[in-house]
Amino acid sequence: MDLKVVLVIVCLYALAITFTEGIPKCCIRTKKSVSTKTLMKVERFEMQTSSGACDIPALVLYIKNQKNPICAPPKMKTRVMVYWHRMKQSRQKSE
Repeated sequence: MDLKVVLVIVCLYALAITFTEGIPKCCIRTKKSVSTKTLMKVERFEMQTSSGACDIPALVLYIKNQKNPICAPPKMKTRVMVYWHRMKQSRQKSE
């Protein structure tokens, strides 16, 4: 293959990644347990499904003052929701 053709393909691929969502970040494994203290610091969370680009279902937890999210088992969603509800109620009482 001609070097120019390879260079054009590489540039187009780089542009495609830049202007789309890019390479998806997926959980490749989940933690077996997450502490209650950590769950109290969850700012937001989202579900990762096994369909599409990611291989395993996971609950992606974004923790306050932490750069990287934590990958938890999907069954922890109920527990996270309970803590979120409690935190919301305690914030409303303090205002």
